[in-house]
Amino acid sequence: MAAIDSDRKSTTLSAFAGKFARYVRSPSTRMAAFTGLLFYLSYAYAHSSGTNAALIGVSVFIGIFIPSYAKLSNKAELWANNRFGFVTAGRLGRFIPQYAFNLAAFGIMTWGGALDRGGIASVGGFASAALVTSLASQGIQYLALYLFARGVGDANRNVQIGLSFVIVLTALGTAGLPFVREAFLVLGFGLGAVLFGVGLLSDIRSVAAPKGGVGMFFGTFNPFHNTHLTIVRRAIAERGLDKVIIHPTLIPRLHADAFRKGQLRVGRLENGFQIYETTDKADVNVDYLPTGNMFLPPDTRQALIELAVAEAGLGDKVELAFYREIYDTKGFHGVVAEIKRRNPGVRLHCLHGTDFGGMWIRQICDESGWIYPWRILRRDGVSATAIRKGAKGMTSGVVTDVLEQLTENRPVVTAGGRRFRNDNGVLTEGA
Repeated sequence: MAAIDSDRKSTTLSAFAGKFARYVRSPSTRMAAFTGLLFYLSYAYAHSSGTNAALIGVSVFIGIFIPSYAKLSNKAELWANNRFGFVTAGRLGRFIPQYAFNLAAFGIMTWGGALDRGGIASVGGFASAALVTSLASQGIQYLALYLFARGVGDANRNVQIGLSFVIVLTALGTAGLPFVREAFLVLGFGLGAVLFGVGLLSDIRSVAAPKGGVGMFFGTFNPFHNTHLTIVRRAIAERGLDKVIIHPTLIPRLHADAFRKGQLRVGRLENGFQIYETTDKADVNVDYLPTGNMFLPPDTRQALIELAVAEAGLGDKVELAFYREIYDTKGFHGVVAEIKRRNPGVRLHCLHGTDFGGMWIRQICDESGWIYPWRILRRDGVSATAIRKGAKGMTSGVVTDVLEQLTENRPVVTAGGRRFRNDNGVLTEGA
Protein backbone atom coordinates (compact mmCIF):
# COMPACT_ATOMS: atom_id res chain seq x y z
CA MET A 1 0.00 0.00 0.00
CA ALA A 2 2.83 2.36 0.91
CA ALA A 3 4.51 1.67 -2.41
CA ILE A 4 1.27 2.32 -4.28
CA ASP A 5 0.70 5.61 -2.41
CA SER A 6 4.29 6.57 -3.14
CA ASP A 7 3.80 5.89 -6.84
CA ARG A 8 0.58 7.93 -6.86
CA LYS A 9 2.28 10.85 -5.15
CA SER A 10 5.17 10.64 -7.58
CA THR A 11 2.79 10.61 -10.54
CA THR A 12 0.81 13.55 -9.10
CA LEU A 13 3.96 15.56 -8.48
CA SER A 14 5.23 14.75 -11.96
CA ALA A 15 1.95 15.88 -13.54
CA PHE A 16 1.98 19.07 -11.47
CA ALA A 17 5.59 19.75 -12.46
CA GLY A 18 4.68 19.28 -16.12
CA LYS A 19 1.75 21.69 -15.90
CA PHE A 20 3.86 24.24 -14.03
CA ALA A 21 6.61 23.99 -16.66
CA ARG A 22 4.06 24.58 -19.43
CA TYR A 23 2.66 27.55 -17.51
CA VAL A 24 6.13 29.07 -17.14
CA ARG A 25 6.87 28.53 -20.86
CA SER A 26 3.55 30.05 -21.87
CA PRO A 27 3.86 33.21 -24.02
CA SER A 28 0.97 34.67 -22.01
CA THR A 29 2.85 34.04 -18.76
CA ARG A 30 5.94 35.77 -20.13
CA MET A 31 3.81 38.63 -21.45
CA ALA A 32 2.18 39.03 -18.03
CA ALA A 33 5.58 39.01 -16.31
CA PHE A 34 6.85 41.63 -18.75
CA THR A 35 3.75 43.74 -18.13
CA GLY A 36 4.24 43.56 -14.37
CA LEU A 37 7.92 44.49 -14.67
CA LEU A 38 7.21 47.35 -17.06
CA PHE A 39 4.47 48.60 -14.73
CA TYR A 40 6.88 48.62 -11.80
CA LEU A 41 9.73 50.34 -13.69
CA SER A 42 7.43 52.98 -15.20
CA TYR A 43 5.85 54.02 -11.91
CA ALA A 44 9.09 53.67 -9.97
CA TYR A 45 10.73 56.11 -12.38
CA ALA A 46 7.83 58.53 -12.83
CA HIS A 47 6.82 58.68 -9.15
CA SER A 48 10.21 57.98 -7.52
CA SER A 49 8.77 55.05 -5.56
CA GLY A 50 11.00 52.11 -6.44
CA THR A 51 11.10 50.80 -2.86
CA ASN A 52 7.41 51.34 -2.15
CA ALA A 53 5.72 48.16 -0.93
CA ALA A 54 2.34 49.05 -2.48
CA LEU A 55 3.87 49.49 -5.94
CA ILE A 56 5.85 46.27 -5.64
CA GLY A 57 2.77 44.34 -4.49
CA VAL A 58 0.53 45.65 -7.29
CA SER A 59 3.25 44.98 -9.90
CA VAL A 60 3.70 41.39 -8.73
CA PHE A 61 -0.07 40.84 -8.74
CA ILE A 62 -0.28 42.16 -12.31
CA GLY A 63 2.61 39.98 -13.40
CA ILE A 64 0.93 36.84 -12.07
CA PHE A 65 -2.81 37.31 -12.53
CA ILE A 66 -3.21 39.27 -15.77
CA PRO A 67 -3.98 36.08 -17.81
CA SER A 68 -6.72 35.10 -15.34
CA TYR A 69 -8.13 38.62 -15.40
CA ALA A 70 -8.18 38.54 -19.22
CA LYS A 71 -10.25 35.33 -19.17
CA LEU A 72 -12.68 36.93 -16.69
CA SER A 73 -13.08 39.97 -18.93
CA ASN A 74 -13.76 37.75 -21.95
CA LYS A 75 -16.46 35.85 -20.06
CA ALA A 76 -18.07 39.07 -18.86
CA GLU A 77 -18.21 40.42 -22.42
CA LEU A 78 -19.63 37.17 -23.79
CA TRP A 79 -22.32 37.07 -21.08
CA ALA A 80 -23.38 40.65 -21.75
CA ASN A 81 -23.42 40.10 -25.52
CA ASN A 82 -25.60 37.01 -25.26
CA ARG A 83 -27.87 38.53 -22.64
CA PHE A 84 -28.60 41.82 -24.41
CA GLY A 85 -27.44 41.42 -28.01
CA PHE A 86 -25.90 44.90 -28.20
CA VAL A 87 -22.26 45.75 -28.81
CA THR A 88 -22.34 48.51 -26.21
CA ALA A 89 -23.49 46.07 -23.54
CA GLY A 90 -20.66 43.68 -24.36
CA ARG A 91 -18.06 46.43 -24.23
CA LEU A 92 -19.41 47.61 -20.91
CA GLY A 93 -19.22 44.01 -19.73
CA ARG A 94 -15.50 44.01 -20.54
CA PHE A 95 -14.89 47.57 -19.35
CA ILE A 96 -16.45 47.30 -15.87
CA PRO A 97 -14.10 44.54 -14.57
CA GLN A 98 -11.08 46.41 -15.91
CA TYR A 99 -12.20 49.66 -14.32
CA ALA A 100 -12.75 47.87 -11.00
CA PHE A 101 -9.27 46.32 -11.28
CA ASN A 102 -7.60 49.64 -12.11
CA LEU A 103 -9.59 51.43 -9.42
CA ALA A 104 -8.30 48.98 -6.84
CA ALA A 105 -4.71 49.22 -8.15
CA PHE A 106 -4.64 53.03 -8.14
CA GLY A 107 -6.44 53.14 -4.80
CA ILE A 108 -3.90 50.83 -3.18
CA MET A 109 -0.94 52.72 -4.64
CA THR A 110 -2.40 56.09 -3.59
CA TRP A 111 -3.10 54.82 -0.08
CA GLY A 112 0.36 53.25 0.09
CA GLY A 113 2.13 56.42 -1.02
CA ALA A 114 3.43 55.00 -4.30
CA LEU A 115 2.01 57.83 -6.41
CA ASP A 116 2.84 61.50 -6.49
CA ARG A 117 -0.21 63.10 -4.90
CA GLY A 118 0.11 66.31 -6.88
CA GLY A 119 0.37 64.38 -10.12
CA ILE A 120 -2.65 62.22 -9.35
CA ALA A 121 -4.64 65.31 -8.35
CA SER A 122 -3.74 66.93 -11.69
CA VAL A 123 -5.65 64.21 -13.59
CA GLY A 124 -8.67 64.31 -11.28
CA GLY A 125 -7.66 61.83 -8.58
CA PHE A 126 -7.09 58.09 -8.55
CA ALA A 127 -10.66 57.27 -9.65
CA SER A 128 -10.28 59.49 -12.70
CA ALA A 129 -6.84 58.02 -13.44
CA ALA A 130 -8.34 54.51 -13.31
CA LEU A 131 -11.15 55.57 -15.65
CA VAL A 132 -8.84 57.12 -18.25
CA THR A 133 -6.44 54.16 -18.06
CA SER A 134 -9.29 51.68 -18.56
CA LEU A 135 -10.61 53.60 -21.57
CA ALA A 136 -7.14 53.83 -23.09
CA SER A 137 -6.43 50.12 -22.48
CA GLN A 138 -9.73 48.98 -23.98
CA GLY A 139 -9.34 51.28 -26.96
CA ILE A 140 -5.74 50.28 -27.66
CA GLN A 141 -6.62 46.57 -27.49
CA TYR A 142 -9.46 47.12 -29.95
CA LEU A 143 -7.06 48.97 -32.27
CA ALA A 144 -4.39 46.25 -31.91
CA LEU A 145 -6.82 43.46 -32.83
CA TYR A 146 -8.30 45.55 -35.64
CA LEU A 147 -4.84 45.87 -37.17
CA PHE A 148 -4.24 42.14 -36.75
CA ALA A 149 -7.52 41.35 -38.51
CA ARG A 150 -6.33 43.55 -41.38
CA GLY A 151 -3.11 41.55 -41.68
CA VAL A 152 -0.88 43.90 -39.66
CA GLY A 153 1.30 42.18 -37.06
CA ASP A 154 0.53 39.40 -34.60
CA ALA A 155 -2.46 39.56 -32.23
CA ASN A 156 -0.52 39.05 -28.98
CA ARG A 157 2.38 41.24 -30.07
CA ASN A 158 0.05 44.05 -31.15
CA VAL A 159 -1.74 43.96 -27.81
CA GLN A 160 1.52 43.85 -25.86
CA ILE A 161 2.95 46.84 -27.71
CA GLY A 162 -0.27 48.81 -27.25
CA LEU A 163 -0.62 48.04 -23.55
CA SER A 164 3.07 48.77 -22.95
CA PHE A 165 2.60 52.20 -24.49
CA VAL A 166 -0.45 52.85 -22.30
CA ILE A 167 1.40 51.76 -19.14
CA VAL A 168 4.32 54.10 -19.76
CA LEU A 169 2.09 57.00 -20.79
CA THR A 170 -0.16 56.50 -17.74
CA ALA A 171 2.78 56.39 -15.35
CA LEU A 172 4.24 59.61 -16.73
CA GLY A 173 0.87 61.29 -17.14
CA THR A 174 -0.25 60.61 -13.57
CA ALA A 175 3.06 62.08 -12.36
CA GLY A 176 1.80 65.42 -13.70
CA LEU A 177 4.45 65.92 -16.39
CA PRO A 178 3.41 68.74 -18.74
CA PHE A 179 2.17 67.66 -22.17
CA VAL A 180 2.36 63.99 -21.16
CA ARG A 181 -0.52 64.51 -18.75
CA GLU A 182 -2.57 66.09 -21.53
CA ALA A 183 -1.61 63.33 -23.96
CA PHE A 184 -2.72 60.73 -21.39
CA LEU A 185 -6.13 62.37 -20.95
CA VAL A 186 -6.66 62.92 -24.67
CA LEU A 187 -5.63 59.35 -25.55
CA GLY A 188 -7.85 57.80 -22.89
CA PHE A 189 -11.00 59.77 -23.61
CA GLY A 190 -10.32 59.73 -27.36
CA LEU A 191 -9.91 55.96 -27.62
CA GLY A 192 -12.84 55.45 -25.26
CA ALA A 193 -15.02 57.65 -27.45
CA VAL A 194 -14.01 55.68 -30.55
CA LEU A 195 -14.53 52.31 -28.86
CA PHE A 196 -17.97 53.04 -27.46
CA GLY A 197 -18.94 55.38 -30.30
CA VAL A 198 -18.42 52.67 -32.93
CA GLY A 199 -20.40 50.23 -30.80
CA LEU A 200 -23.23 52.69 -30.22
CA LEU A 201 -23.51 53.51 -33.93
CA SER A 202 -23.65 49.78 -34.66
CA ASP A 203 -26.45 49.33 -32.12
CA ILE A 204 -28.38 52.24 -33.61
CA ARG A 205 -28.04 50.77 -37.10
CA SER A 206 -29.30 47.43 -35.81
CA VAL A 207 -32.64 48.89 -34.62
CA ALA A 208 -33.13 51.64 -37.20
CA ALA A 209 -32.19 49.84 -40.40
CA PRO A 210 -33.97 50.55 -43.70
CA LYS A 211 -35.44 47.63 -45.61
CA GLY A 212 -34.19 46.09 -48.81
CA GLY A 213 -30.81 44.92 -49.97
CA VAL A 214 -28.65 41.87 -49.46
CA GLY A 215 -27.98 39.97 -46.26
CA MET A 216 -24.62 38.45 -45.37
CA PHE A 217 -24.56 35.42 -43.08
CA PHE A 218 -21.15 34.19 -41.91
CA GLY A 219 -20.26 31.52 -39.39
CA THR A 220 -18.77 28.10 -38.83
CA PHE A 221 -22.16 26.38 -39.43
CA ASN A 222 -20.73 23.35 -37.67
CA PRO A 223 -23.24 21.97 -38.56
CA PHE A 224 -25.97 24.08 -40.22
CA HIS A 225 -28.99 23.78 -37.89
CA ASN A 226 -32.58 24.93 -37.45
CA THR A 227 -31.68 28.30 -35.88
CA HIS A 228 -29.58 29.14 -38.94
CA LEU A 229 -32.64 28.53 -41.13
CA THR A 230 -34.76 30.63 -38.76
CA ILE A 231 -32.28 33.51 -38.97
CA VAL A 232 -32.38 33.43 -42.78
CA ARG A 233 -36.18 33.29 -42.96
CA ARG A 234 -36.77 36.01 -40.34
CA ALA A 235 -34.14 38.36 -41.74
CA ILE A 236 -35.60 38.05 -45.24
CA ALA A 237 -39.08 38.78 -43.91
CA GLU A 238 -38.22 41.55 -41.43
CA ARG A 239 -35.68 43.39 -43.56
CA GLY A 240 -37.27 42.69 -46.97
CA LEU A 241 -34.03 41.25 -48.31
CA ASP A 242 -33.62 40.33 -51.95
CA LYS A 243 -31.30 37.48 -50.99
CA VAL A 244 -28.94 36.23 -48.30
CA ILE A 245 -25.33 35.34 -49.10
CA ILE A 246 -24.03 32.58 -46.82
CA HIS A 247 -20.28 32.08 -46.51
CA PRO A 248 -19.00 29.44 -44.06
CA THR A 249 -15.79 29.74 -42.10
CA LEU A 250 -12.99 27.75 -43.66
CA ILE A 251 -10.03 27.50 -41.26
CA PRO A 252 -10.18 30.49 -38.85
CA ARG A 253 -6.97 32.51 -38.58
CA LEU A 254 -6.60 31.55 -34.92
CA HIS A 255 -6.67 27.85 -35.82
CA ALA A 256 -4.61 28.23 -38.99
CA ASP A 257 -1.92 30.08 -37.06
CA ALA A 258 -1.99 27.49 -34.26
CA PHE A 259 -1.71 24.61 -36.75
CA ARG A 260 1.21 26.36 -38.43
CA LYS A 261 2.99 26.77 -35.08
CA GLY A 262 2.29 23.17 -34.09
CA GLN A 263 0.00 24.20 -31.22
CA LEU A 264 -3.05 22.40 -32.67
CA ARG A 265 -3.44 19.12 -34.53
CA VAL A 266 -6.24 16.91 -35.82
CA GLY A 267 -6.17 14.05 -33.35
CA ARG A 268 -8.78 11.69 -34.75
CA LEU A 269 -12.08 11.35 -36.60
CA GLU A 270 -15.22 10.88 -34.52
CA ASN A 271 -18.70 10.51 -36.05
CA GLY A 272 -17.51 12.34 -39.16
CA PHE A 273 -16.07 15.24 -37.14
CA GLN A 274 -12.38 16.08 -37.00
CA ILE A 275 -11.25 16.35 -33.38
CA TYR A 276 -8.81 19.19 -32.79
CA GLU A 277 -6.29 18.74 -29.97
CA THR A 278 -3.77 21.09 -28.41
CA THR A 279 -0.12 19.97 -28.33
CA ASP A 280 2.68 20.54 -25.83
CA LYS A 281 3.54 23.70 -27.79
CA ALA A 282 0.16 25.26 -26.99
CA ASP A 283 -0.10 28.27 -24.68
CA VAL A 284 -1.90 27.08 -21.54
CA ASN A 285 -3.40 30.55 -21.06
CA VAL A 286 -5.01 30.67 -24.51
CA ASP A 287 -8.45 29.24 -25.30
CA TYR A 288 -7.83 27.91 -28.81
CA LEU A 289 -11.22 26.20 -29.02
CA PRO A 290 -13.88 28.54 -27.56
CA THR A 291 -16.64 26.81 -29.55
CA GLY A 292 -15.45 23.25 -28.94
CA ASN A 293 -12.94 20.90 -30.56
CA MET A 294 -15.17 19.03 -33.05
CA PHE A 295 -15.21 20.35 -36.62
CA LEU A 296 -16.75 19.18 -39.85
CA PRO A 297 -14.39 19.88 -42.79
CA PRO A 298 -15.31 23.05 -44.73
CA ASP A 299 -16.40 21.13 -47.86
CA THR A 300 -18.77 19.03 -45.76
CA ARG A 301 -20.28 22.08 -44.10
CA GLN A 302 -20.76 23.64 -47.53
CA ALA A 303 -22.63 20.56 -48.76
CA LEU A 304 -24.88 20.54 -45.66
CA ILE A 305 -25.79 24.20 -46.17
CA GLU A 306 -26.69 23.58 -49.80
CA LEU A 307 -28.82 20.55 -48.90
CA ALA A 308 -30.62 22.29 -46.01
CA VAL A 309 -31.37 25.43 -48.04
CA ALA A 310 -32.75 23.39 -50.93
CA GLU A 311 -34.90 21.26 -48.61
CA ALA A 312 -36.28 24.43 -46.96
CA GLY A 313 -37.31 25.86 -50.35
CA LEU A 314 -35.00 28.86 -49.98
CA GLY A 315 -32.86 28.18 -53.02
CA ASP A 316 -34.07 31.29 -54.86
CA LYS A 317 -33.35 33.51 -51.85
CA VAL A 318 -29.99 32.16 -50.75
CA GLU A 319 -26.61 32.31 -52.47
CA LEU A 320 -23.81 30.17 -51.08
CA ALA A 321 -20.41 31.83 -51.46
CA PHE A 322 -17.13 29.97 -51.04
CA TYR A 323 -14.27 32.41 -51.71
CA ARG A 324 -11.52 30.11 -50.47
CA GLU A 325 -8.50 32.12 -51.65
CA ILE A 326 -9.92 35.43 -50.41
CA TYR A 327 -10.87 33.96 -47.04
CA ASP A 328 -7.51 32.25 -46.56
CA THR A 329 -5.61 35.49 -47.17
CA LYS A 330 -7.94 38.20 -45.83
CA GLY A 331 -10.58 36.41 -43.73
CA PHE A 332 -14.15 37.65 -43.57
CA HIS A 333 -12.98 41.24 -44.02
CA GLY A 334 -11.90 40.21 -47.50
CA VAL A 335 -15.14 38.32 -48.08
CA VAL A 336 -17.17 41.45 -47.20
CA ALA A 337 -15.05 43.51 -49.60
CA GLU A 338 -15.64 40.94 -52.36
CA ILE A 339 -19.40 40.95 -51.74
CA LYS A 340 -19.38 44.75 -51.97
CA ARG A 341 -17.45 44.52 -55.24
CA ARG A 342 -19.95 42.07 -56.70
CA ASN A 343 -22.96 44.06 -55.46
CA PRO A 344 -22.07 47.73 -56.08
CA GLY A 345 -24.37 50.27 -54.47
CA VAL A 346 -26.46 47.59 -52.74
CA ARG A 347 -27.45 48.03 -49.09
CA LEU A 348 -25.85 45.28 -46.99
CA HIS A 349 -27.15 43.68 -43.81
CA CYS A 350 -25.15 41.45 -41.45
CA LEU A 351 -27.06 38.50 -39.97
CA HIS A 352 -25.81 36.98 -36.72
CA GLY A 353 -26.67 35.42 -33.38
CA THR A 354 -25.50 36.68 -29.99
CA ASP A 355 -23.18 33.80 -29.16
CA PHE A 356 -19.37 34.04 -29.33
CA GLY A 357 -19.13 33.47 -33.08
CA GLY A 358 -22.10 35.69 -33.89
CA MET A 359 -20.76 38.74 -32.07
CA TRP A 360 -17.33 38.18 -33.58
CA ILE A 361 -18.98 38.36 -37.03
CA ARG A 362 -20.83 41.50 -35.91
CA GLN A 363 -17.50 43.17 -35.10
CA ILE A 364 -16.07 42.25 -38.50
CA CYS A 365 -19.07 43.78 -40.23
CA ASP A 366 -18.83 46.93 -38.11
CA GLU A 367 -15.19 47.28 -39.14
CA SER A 368 -16.04 46.83 -42.81
CA GLY A 369 -18.15 49.93 -43.35
CA TRP A 370 -21.74 51.10 -42.98
CA ILE A 371 -23.45 47.71 -42.75
CA TYR A 372 -26.77 47.16 -40.99
CA PRO A 373 -26.67 44.43 -38.33
CA TRP A 374 -29.60 42.07 -37.86
CA ARG A 375 -29.30 39.89 -34.79
CA ILE A 376 -31.33 37.22 -33.07
CA LEU A 377 -31.02 36.55 -29.36
CA ARG A 378 -30.06 32.92 -28.79
CA ARG A 379 -32.90 31.71 -26.57
CA ASP A 380 -34.18 28.64 -28.45
CA GLY A 381 -31.91 26.04 -26.88
CA VAL A 382 -30.55 24.91 -30.25
CA SER A 383 -26.86 24.27 -29.87
CA ALA A 384 -24.26 23.20 -32.44
CA THR A 385 -22.20 21.88 -29.53
CA ALA A 386 -25.10 19.64 -28.45
CA ILE A 387 -25.60 18.46 -32.03
CA ARG A 388 -21.94 17.50 -32.29
CA LYS A 389 -22.38 15.47 -29.12
CA GLY A 390 -25.33 13.58 -30.58
CA ALA A 391 -28.42 15.69 -29.74
CA LYS A 392 -31.37 15.11 -32.08
CA GLY A 393 -34.18 17.31 -33.39
CA MET A 394 -32.05 20.43 -33.90
CA THR A 395 -31.25 20.02 -37.60
CA SER A 396 -33.38 19.68 -40.71
CA GLY A 397 -34.17 16.22 -42.01
CA VAL A 398 -31.52 16.17 -44.72
CA VAL A 399 -28.76 17.36 -42.35
CA THR A 400 -29.77 14.76 -39.78
CA ASP A 401 -29.64 12.09 -42.48
CA VAL A 402 -26.14 13.09 -43.63
CA LEU A 403 -24.79 13.26 -40.06
CA GLU A 404 -26.09 9.74 -39.41
CA GLN A 405 -24.35 8.45 -42.54
CA LEU A 406 -21.13 10.17 -41.49
CA THR A 407 -21.42 8.55 -38.05
CA GLU A 408 -21.65 5.19 -39.76
CA ASN A 409 -18.58 6.20 -41.84
CA ARG A 410 -20.23 5.20 -45.09
CA PRO A 411 -17.84 5.51 -48.06
CA VAL A 412 -20.64 7.04 -50.14
CA VAL A 413 -23.20 9.46 -48.67
CA THR A 414 -26.50 10.08 -50.48
CA ALA A 415 -28.92 12.89 -49.62
CA GLY A 416 -31.26 15.26 -51.44
CA GLY A 417 -30.80 13.34 -54.67
CA ARG A 418 -27.03 13.88 -54.56
CA ARG A 419 -24.10 11.50 -54.00
CA PHE A 420 -20.88 12.32 -52.18
CA ARG A 421 -17.65 10.44 -51.62
CA ASN A 422 -16.74 10.36 -47.94
CA ASP A 423 -12.98 10.69 -47.31
CA ASN A 424 -12.54 10.82 -43.52
CA GLY A 425 -15.47 13.19 -43.13
CA VAL A 426 -14.74 15.25 -46.24
CA LEU A 427 -17.69 15.07 -48.65
CA THR A 428 -16.90 15.42 -52.36
CA GLU A 429 -19.75 15.30 -54.83
CA GLY A 430 -19.64 12.98 -57.80
CA ALA A 431 -18.80 9.65 -56.19
